[in-house]
Amino acid sequence: MMPLRKDYPVELPKAPDFLISLRAHTVWEKTPVKLFCTVSGQPNPVVKWYKNNVAIDPLSAPGKYKIENKYGAHSLIITTLFGIHPSKLEVTLLESFGVTFGTEGESVSLVANMVVVPDLPNLPPEAMWYRDDTLLMPSRWAEMSIGGGVAKLTLPHLNKDDEGLYTLRIWSKDGTAEHSAYLFVKGTVYVRNKLTNTKITVRGTWLRKSGTKDWVQCNDSPVKVCKLPVHGLTEGASYHFRVRAVNKDGISLPSRMSSGVTAAEVESDVEGKYDIAIGQEELQGVYVTIPGPPTNVHATEINKTYIVLSWTPPSPRGRAPVWYLIEKCVGDSHVWQRVNTAVQLRSPRFPVYDMEDMKSYRFRIITVNKYGSSEPSEPTAPIQKVDPYGVPSAPGQVIASRNTKTSAFVQWEAPKHTNNLMGYYVDASLVGSKKWFPCNHRFVVHGLVPGDTYVFRVQAVNAYGLSEESQESASLFIDAALSTPSAPYGISLLNCNGSSMTLAWKRPKNTGGSKIISYYLDKREAGSVDWKEVGPHPAVHRTFTVENLTSGVFYEFKVQAANLAGVGLPSEPSKAFACEAWTMAEPGPAYDISFWEVRDTSVLVQWKPPVYSGDCPITGFFVDMAKKGSSDFAAVNAEPIGHCYLKVAGLETGASYVFRVRAMNAKGVGKASDVSDPVCAKALPGTKEIVCGVDEETGDIFLNFEACEVSETSKFTWSKSYKEITESSRVSITSSGRHSKLTFVNAEKEDLGVYSVAVTDTDGVSSSYSVNEEELKKMQELSYNIKHPIVPLKTELNYEILEKGHVRFWVQAQKLSSSVNYRFIVNDKAITSGYKISHDVSTGIIQMTIEHFTKANEGTYTIQMQDGKAKSQSTLVLVGDAFKVALKEADFQRKEHIRKQGPHFSEYLSFHVTDDCTVMLVCKLANVKKETTFTWFKEDEEITVDVPPNPMSGSCSLPIPMFSRKDQGIYKAVLGDDRGKDTSVYDVSGKGNDMYFITICSSASDLVLQCTPEGIRLQCSMKYYTEEMKTIWFHRESKISSSEKMRIGGTSEMAWMQICEPTDREKGHYTIEIHDGKKSHSRTFDLSGQGNVQMCYMNYLPSVDRGRVVGGLPDVVTIMEKKSLSLTCTVWGDPNPEVTWFKNEQEIVSDDRYKITFEGGKFASLTIKIVYVEDSGKYSINVRNKYGGEFVEITVSVYKKGEDIPEPKLGQSKSVATAKPGTPAPQSAKTPTPTPSLKSPTPTPPPSIKSPTPTPAPKSPTPPRSMRSPTPPRFMRSPTPTKK
Repeated sequence: MMPLRKDYPVELPKAPDFLISLRAHTVWEKTPVKLFCTVSGQPNPVVKWYKNNVAIDPLSAPGKYKIENKYGAHSLIITTLFGIHPSKLEVTLLESFGVTFGTEGESVSLVANMVVVPDLPNLPPEAMWYRDDTLLMPSRWAEMSIGGGVAKLTLPHLNKDDEGLYTLRIWSKDGTAEHSAYLFVKGTVYVRNKLTNTKITVRGTWLRKSGTKDWVQCNDSPVKVCKLPVHGLTEGASYHFRVRAVNKDGISLPSRMSSGVTAAEVESDVEGKYDIAIGQEELQGVYVTIPGPPTNVHATEINKTYIVLSWTPPSPRGRAPVWYLIEKCVGDSHVWQRVNTAVQLRSPRFPVYDMEDMKSYRFRIITVNKYGSSEPSEPTAPIQKVDPYGVPSAPGQVIASRNTKTSAFVQWEAPKHTNNLMGYYVDASLVGSKKWFPCNHRFVVHGLVPGDTYVFRVQAVNAYGLSEESQESASLFIDAALSTPSAPYGISLLNCNGSSMTLAWKRPKNTGGSKIISYYLDKREAGSVDWKEVGPHPAVHRTFTVENLTSGVFYEFKVQAANLAGVGLPSEPSKAFACEAWTMAEPGPAYDISFWEVRDTSVLVQWKPPVYSGDCPITGFFVDMAKKGSSDFAAVNAEPIGHCYLKVAGLETGASYVFRVRAMNAKGVGKASDVSDPVCAKALPGTKEIVCGVDEETGDIFLNFEACEVSETSKFTWSKSYKEITESSRVSITSSGRHSKLTFVNAEKEDLGVYSVAVTDTDGVSSSYSVNEEELKKMQELSYNIKHPIVPLKTELNYEILEKGHVRFWVQAQKLSSSVNYRFIVNDKAITSGYKISHDVSTGIIQMTIEHFTKANEGTYTIQMQDGKAKSQSTLVLVGDAFKVALKEADFQRKEHIRKQGPHFSEYLSFHVTDDCTVMLVCKLANVKKETTFTWFKEDEEITVDVPPNPMSGSCSLPIPMFSRKDQGIYKAVLGDDRGKDTSVYDVSGKGNDMYFITICSSASDLVLQCTPEGIRLQCSMKYYTEEMKTIWFHRESKISSSEKMRIGGTSEMAWMQICEPTDREKGHYTIEIHDGKKSHSRTFDLSGQGNVQMCYMNYLPSVDRGRVVGGLPDVVTIMEKKSLSLTCTVWGDPNPEVTWFKNEQEIVSDDRYKITFEGGKFASLTIKIVYVEDSGKYSINVRNKYGGEFVEITVSVYKKGEDIPEPKLGQSKSVATAKPGTPAPQSAKTPTPTPSLKSPTPTPPPSIKSPTPTPAPKSPTPPRSMRSPTPPRFMRSPTPTKK
């Protein structure tokens, strides 16, 4: 049986579709409602519910919303409804945000406080925020919150797009409660375009596109207009865009990015649920594959930056997707060039860049698909890039008017040629400053300084740029707009005589932006409703006497204030005053309490004395104070004061206080004044104090004050001791704008005191300054210096001797102008000619030069100068010894100049000591030539040197090796040629010799302990040592004389003392004193250590048996060429030592020329049969056994027959080899005991022991023969060891 095949239906994808849509509902308040809809789609669509475009979250209001989904039927159940718009919520806005200024990148919050009745925690009022009438929604750029009586909008990252008029609209019982204010955003880069609000010309704009987190720049160069076609996008991709402005100073911050834009072909969009889309190819009658050319090619947009080409797609299109190729040619030429080489263009629009100015182009389009390309379209007419509209014309007349204390309302006429106008920019400038700053693009200009005067101008802007500036507006003083004043208040009775009453009242709190010019009084009897004018004429001041009253009747009064805008509201009726004559003996109440110089901890209280003084004159006042809201008044002053002001200090910052004043006379204390208005102990923002100074031009002493606030009607009132200065011959007062200056005509002691200034029609702007005697004295001194100026001098008149013996007299001022005048006076005679006189403005130096200075120039020198109003004088007395010194120096410099015309010494003879103790006499030469000669002399005898001096080298030197007393004397160097001769002399016999020995003695090392075969040696090393140097040895402060027990001696590099066979008696401190001719240099060694002497002796006892040379070898051998040389010596050692001979540190092997013998372990010899000059050098013998050895050097000099015998070096004995071959050389008178050298590679001898603790000698193996012995050269002398 065949199996049955079962077909399952295939589920095809289907877009979501509402089968049953939502419908509108009208329900009763607090009634639940259920909203239904049915949705179909494959796969199953996701349904989300929204309210006012905000997604509904059931968790945000638990129990209120319920969302269900059953088999495609979706429902939203709202359990409880509250009416928001016409509800019973009553909202009253209290303190709301004002005009706000922010900067790009910063955060700002707009806050409004409100009262909500009823205040339900779960039901806040519905608040909506608008910017320029556009509803704002919560986003990352705008955070909104409401609750707790506060509505708040936070902009976390300000951008220029955030600038505008913000409006808060809250639904309330009576409709809506609204509040609006501007938010201005300042750009961080000083450019102006739609992104910023400043005034430097924008050179262009850069756009950047973004499909990911990385931004890509769209245009290679800035564009001049505020729009740009962007091509090269990927079809179907979403993009964001942002713009940056650029000018000569830099690039601005980027604008906020745009919303997402999807790149799609417009023709592919199909709208409607049931529309059927049929492609154009389906309607073609024939099967065509090659597309046709486009038609209607034209430019839809032309400007200076680019043009946009558009065309109609071809018909037929071919049966494949098409794209387009664009070609261009210049003018009427037929040389076509491809435009879009890198872009496959599918849209029938394309922007073209890179077009040269003043050239026209033609364009044509080719259609391409996979089957091939079409014929080119018809070329366009010539197209040239131009701005068809250009910038708008300048706006017309600008009119500015008052708005508030910090803003102005600006209006203007529209430009005659708008040219697609986009908006306006408003600039403002302080009158007289000529510096314009951008305000905004609004009609109301905020952020102005009250009390300053401004002018305004306007520019129009479109996509192509800014127009010319409009004409400036008329100047506008910034203050509140004019209005009628508010009502006066605080009417009080000051006096009554039974038929008249004297009244006083307080100034209106709001004057309406203009000065109060008059007050109108009305009266009525108590209990009556009809008011009558007091008189035909208004009151000018805030006190007024009402006449023709009936005694015993109670009267009520009210007052109205008037300004330029009109008459304001009337005050509240006063309390009923009885018209009864005052007969009390005490004074009446003081009145008109005012506050000035309000600071954080102090305030100045002023008042006016009572009108009614009682039976006798007023003698003083008491001031009482209390905190606002309290009735507990406390007296400020314990004793009455005799003036109508008092400075109250010690107040609490930010606290408010009230005051009252009581007058007294001989009869007692009178009635207290009305309680004053409260005053807060806090200085006004920007408060400045009076500054005392001296005018730099005139020298006048002045007091200057700058007000932090003024109005158009403000006046500066100056007072001394708080009494207004009206007319005075001692001071003058000038005021301009915010500044006022009080200038003293001639400040004296009678001008001491307290000066104060108050600015009328302000909130108490005032200050005071106390001029005391000490400060006045300082100001008078400064004033005198300015009125009688002097030219300040850096240096007084001085002189200097110049190179040729000229004498220059000069003075230096701190500053000179080009108009300076001066003259020199010598011995009361003005110098007019004969001398060189000049000045330098840049350095402030004035100088006079005397070329030939003689005895006739002795006297007094004076310079007088005047620079503008400043004068100065300086005098130099050049007589007696001072003149002789100057004359001697001038003569010397004159002779020096003549000397330097020929060969001369630029540096005379001097000496220094080298490291090898050679004294070098050196000098430097100048102006020499090849013929110049140089000669050395000592004691007028010419010195013959091995190497002739070379004057052309610029310096000459004479070395004196191993300097001693015999080298002392007067040395002279003579330099000369046909131009002249110069001589330099140096005396080395005294000071120079001492300096030499000081240098040597200061190089003496510390005393070192050295163990020898005879015992112990203390030795001190130095650069050079001779017997001419005085050395004294001490043991325990006792002088030591040389003996068999204590031997004293030295070599050319050290001084030593030998202690033979030491015992404990030789313990103690040893000191050597070396005298350099001026002072002694001492070195000390301590031999007091326990057993250190015996230990040193025992440790080095084996060194007595070491191999050594005991005699026979000279230090230096000089021999004639072709003679026979024999070097023979006696050696000793137990056991017998080994002997090795060396030449120039190379071992000598016995052969035909060199014969080496060692007989009986005692006599060693080296024989050279015939010597030549080449045999000269350093010969040495190394004698060694297991206990050590000795290395002895001999210098051999071979000279040719007829030559002078070479002199031995200083410190070396001369020995001429005359012995026959085989004859031993004569033994030296003193057999040296060698001392190890640090450079020797032979066995390490016992180390030197430094005081106080000796160090035992380490054992060391015998080194190879090639290593040098530590024995020093033979010229180092030491005592002969004792023989066993």
